[in-house]
Parts: sequence; C-alpha cells; structure tokens
Amino acid sequence: MAWLILGIAVVTEIIWALSLKWAATQGSWAASAVPITLSFLNMGLLALAMRGLPAGTAYAVWTGLGAVGVTLFGVILFGEKINPVQVGFIALIIVGVMGTKIFASA
Repeated sequence: MAWLILGIAVVTEIIWALSLKWAATQGSWAASAVPITLSFLNMGLLALAMRGLPAGTAYAVWTGLGAVGVTLFGVILFGEKINPVQVGFIALIIVGVMGTKIFASA
C-alpha cells in the first residue's frame, strides 16, 4: 500500500511542479493557489508513504520520478528542449529508481 501511495505522491509532485510553471504564466493570486494547495497534498502523501517505507527510499523515488515526469511533460506541454545527453541521464534516474524498488526491503 505504501508503494501505491508513493506512486500517487509522484503524480502529484509532477502536477505540482508543472502548476508552478503554469501559475507563473498566469500571474494571478488565484493561479498561485493551485501549486500551494498541491504542495500540501503532495507532502501529505509523501509523509503517508513514509509510514511504510524507509524515508530515503521514498524520497529518492519521489524526487527521481518527479524530475523525470516534469522533464517529459515540460517538453510536451511547454516545448522545452532536451538534448540526447540529458535523455541518457534521465534514463539513469529511471534505472536507479527501478533498482531502489527491486532491492527495497518493504
């Protein structure tokens, strides 16, 4: 169950980071409320996942997959550029997260 909660936390992390970019383009207080609200949800889910997973494992997976997701959706939604070397390092993050999951004790 902790891994499922962590997966949901990763999704909210990605949406949160993308909402920061979106809110910056809107320039209104109402738009700023979206990432603020998502940050509370995001942190709550991460804390909940850490009840059943080691903190380092949960945090590594959360930040790693969050960074991958934000990068990919940044390219898709905002036309951000990524070069082949960056793609290679993102692949290494994915391999690291997979190894963390495979060899996790929980």
